[in-house]
Amino acid sequence: MLGDVVSIEKCEMWCPSLLGPALRKEVFLSLRELMLCWPEQAQTPLEDLSFSCAMLEYPVFVLVSWGEAVFIARFLMKRTHNCSQLRKSDTGSTVTLSGWVDSVRDHGGILFVDLRDREGLTQIVLDPSNKSLEAQFGSIKPESVISVTGKVDERFGGTSNAKLATGEIEVHASELEILNVSKTPPFPMDDSADKVSEDLRMTYRYLDLRRATNTKMLKMRHATSRSIRDYLDDQAFIEVETPILFKSTPEGAREFLVPSRMNPGAFYALPQSPQQYKQMLMVAGVERYYQLARCFRDEDLRADRQPEFTQVDIELSFIDREDMYALIEGLMAKVWKDVINVDIKAPFLRMSYFDAMNRFGVDKPDMRFDMELKDCGEIFAKSGFKVFSGAIKSGGAVKAVNMKGLADLTQGELRNLEDTAKTLGAKGLAFIKCEGGEWKSPIVKFFSDEEKAALTETLKIEDGDIVFFAASEWERACTILGRVRLDAAQLLVKREKLTLDPNDYKFLWVIEFPLMIFDEEAGRYVSSHHPFTSPVVEDIPLLDSDPKKVRGQHYDLVLNGVELGGGSIRIHQPELQKKVFEDVLKIPKDIVESQFGYMLKAFEYGAPPHGGIAFGLDRMVTILTQRTSIRDVIAFPKNQKGQEMMTSSPGIATPEQLRDLHVKAVLPKKEEPKA
Repeated sequence: MLGDVVSIEKCEMWCPSLLGPALRKEVFLSLRELMLCWPEQAQTPLEDLSFSCAMLEYPVFVLVSWGEAVFIARFLMKRTHNCSQLRKSDTGSTVTLSGWVDSVRDHGGILFVDLRDREGLTQIVLDPSNKSLEAQFGSIKPESVISVTGKVDERFGGTSNAKLATGEIEVHASELEILNVSKTPPFPMDDSADKVSEDLRMTYRYLDLRRATNTKMLKMRHATSRSIRDYLDDQAFIEVETPILFKSTPEGAREFLVPSRMNPGAFYALPQSPQQYKQMLMVAGVERYYQLARCFRDEDLRADRQPEFTQVDIELSFIDREDMYALIEGLMAKVWKDVINVDIKAPFLRMSYFDAMNRFGVDKPDMRFDMELKDCGEIFAKSGFKVFSGAIKSGGAVKAVNMKGLADLTQGELRNLEDTAKTLGAKGLAFIKCEGGEWKSPIVKFFSDEEKAALTETLKIEDGDIVFFAASEWERACTILGRVRLDAAQLLVKREKLTLDPNDYKFLWVIEFPLMIFDEEAGRYVSSHHPFTSPVVEDIPLLDSDPKKVRGQHYDLVLNGVELGGGSIRIHQPELQKKVFEDVLKIPKDIVESQFGYMLKAFEYGAPPHGGIAFGLDRMVTILTQRTSIRDVIAFPKNQKGQEMMTSSPGIATPEQLRDLHVKAVLPKKEEPKA
């Protein structure tokens, strides 16, 4: 029998609010299951039966009526509490718990089992004097699934565990059911598994996710999504889903293509973002849109990238940049408070793209430490060191950064920094070490006393410091030293000479990006953000004469050196959008028509001023959970080869599938071994 029938009066003794607000979650049961509770009523016509149900944690109460007769059915569940719920006040209660065996300890024949579910742990005591329990002791293995019924007792004699929420009680089992016996897991089910091969953990991801740290991560990701939705709902946004099957566009990263069986030779593209659709929603009058969108990019992978990812996508009409800053600052404040109970200060600091590059050598600076780049152009303009003076004469720059306290770096560490600089276009990495009151460097002999004094003053050089230089065109010099600065900072962290507190949240808006950058390889301008970004109004005349000087109404949200997301105010005038496509970006007219013709046409039917932003949910959760890789915060991530190890994805298509899609697989030729 599933349960028993009692009067409404008896039910109200259990829960007086049952028939009021406590009816908060509907649970659907089949009529057949309901009828099992009242076998004597089996002949009652089912059409005369009505029922509703409420989940009040545990158990389930069902309100059933036949005409004027009303009954309350109380259904027992597989468990009455979760494994983090019982307290000393529950002493004497009979409870049922279900979960996984976390550990088993044998004390003189009595088994002490830590039972775990997603909420926590409860200690179970299994006494061999109960022969029905003892007969099952051999099946109680770690990670096996069991259900236990027993009485809650208080722990005495110093056996309580202050580290557990349930540490003051234990459950003395009277009944035990083995639901599933587990094989020995391929890795430990605690934090030591983090040292195990990531591919092995991905192969057994269902076990990896079962670990408490990963269960907590999934909960925090859920809390983050819920907080975002709550905030945007309060701000009158509408959540709208946009298509996953889109089409290829000429701008942006490499796309995943999907062949269309019904349109032979044609391909969908999985969206890099819902950019064009959300702009169409603004033309449609939605005004305030968002979604937690799935996005796809066929890029080489690293710790902060996945081929598919989740993007918090936002677009709204009749706003300017100030409105956007205020909206997102409010969102971040709510998420940080809701998820980790941290108060975020607003408004956030703002910095132009030029200042970010000039001072930090990167467009997403980590504001938790200083050590800024300095311009040494005036110091070396007439220097006898031709590498520096020559760069200045040719219109370039000489930049320097003092990594204070790092003069003790090893030759290997110095070589690695130099290799990094070379990957960014440097011929080498000039430096000066200051040790024992002496400057040590191959280039010091070329410096005059006046140049040394000016360097000391500009860079505040002290004993124990090391100064790095870059001489090149301004942007490259900044980029080289910016990367060296970040890598050198990690060496200081390793030496405990610099602290980058993960709980110190330094939000930053980077603004006033160039609208266009010149692509030397393509021989034309390309969008620094995307081709729908509106130029700063006063810079529009420069589109014809000097596009590189045009600033875009583009903004990036940066946190501790990580770009959380970015957006812009969009172009909403068809003439200006067409000019950017054809005259500035030099996209052929037929491509503009085939790829964006519908958008230009839509803008002719009353497109409102609008703007938007998108930021990575995965990166946000990575920071909130203080993980090092976004793979850690995705339930089923891909490895660096783009493979999902658990299901062996991607797989090989059958000849029949390829035939139906009118596609032929052409594999790269294997290189012949050299003789």
